[in-house]
Amino acid sequence: MNIGILGGGQLGRMMALAGYPLGYRFRCFDSSPEAVAGHVMPLTIGSFQDLDALASFAQGLDLLTYEFENVPLWAAEFLAMQVTMHPSPLALAMSQDRVEEKTFFQSMGIPTAPFAAINSREEYDAAIKQIDIPAVLKTCRLGYDGKGQFVIRSHAEVEAAWAKLQGVPLILEGFVEFDREVSIIAIRSTEGETRFYPLVQNFHHEGILQKSLAPAPNLTPALQELAEDYARATLEALEYCGVLAIEFFQQGEKLIVNEMAPRVHNSGHWTIEGAATSQFENHIRAITGLPLGSPHVTKPVGMLNLLGTIPERSKVLTTTDTAIQTHLHIYGKNPLPGRKLGHITVIANSEYERDEALTKLQ
Repeated sequence: MNIGILGGGQLGRMMALAGYPLGYRFRCFDSSPEAVAGHVMPLTIGSFQDLDALASFAQGLDLLTYEFENVPLWAAEFLAMQVTMHPSPLALAMSQDRVEEKTFFQSMGIPTAPFAAINSREEYDAAIKQIDIPAVLKTCRLGYDGKGQFVIRSHAEVEAAWAKLQGVPLILEGFVEFDREVSIIAIRSTEGETRFYPLVQNFHHEGILQKSLAPAPNLTPALQELAEDYARATLEALEYCGVLAIEFFQQGEKLIVNEMAPRVHNSGHWTIEGAATSQFENHIRAITGLPLGSPHVTKPVGMLNLLGTIPERSKVLTTTDTAIQTHLHIYGKNPLPGRKLGHITVIANSEYERDEALTKLQ
């Protein structure tokens, strides 16, 4: 089976590496000749605005998937008419617009932050009065890793936020006072089979994920069940196929949706070594109709993103404690400030040992 991946970043790279042992072939499409997925599969370089290039890429493919959610919707819909695509363009459309995404969750009774759509200065002023400060002003589309947003902490910052982001559709979200940030990785196959990894706790800096702990410390069965209920409802409503990530704010035993990502996700990288089946393999299994693998976790796991710089390999991999497993993944990108260049996974016998090892690596 020949599988095409839209996008050539590290997610596509790890997807292919997980799919090769299953006997599948891959190629990817990206606008950049430096796309790192091209290190492990044929790379087609072209514009997502170029229908001829997209049609040429689709020839000979049995299946299409994507590794980032900013694929132009019309391009995805065009390709889906030629080749089966999982997840569907519907999931892509829902995740690309923050207003539609939050409206969708609220329609299913899944809690979100209060929000208001903004298309003019008058609507912005009305939203500030309605939602009040603190709040977060975001672009409806294209923002990720902290981009395209402005945290308004006081009324003195209202004008600065508008000056920075005006000119495109916006959303104002009420600031959620939360205990911690968590996320769940869910999978649904072409046969409707579903599996869920345990909730993980995430730590961010300036909107970029720095660290994930799996399972989330002090995770209760009730909280895991609630996250699975929300994820299952989302999967079924979208008739979803593949891996879906949902990020939440946790308040006690309540979960408030922040956003979803219709793809394999950074907060699930730990599954490569830390779970019985990785999120990447399960995504490939799901979209090709294979039985899903177990998401079971036997030991505490931690994942650190390598942002901007890569540490000396020997320092990461040298350990005097045989009970600690350390795994290094380098994506092959050129270093830039804040850029995700790789990640480290640590597996230990206890949360204390895991946290100690992670602290030494930070």
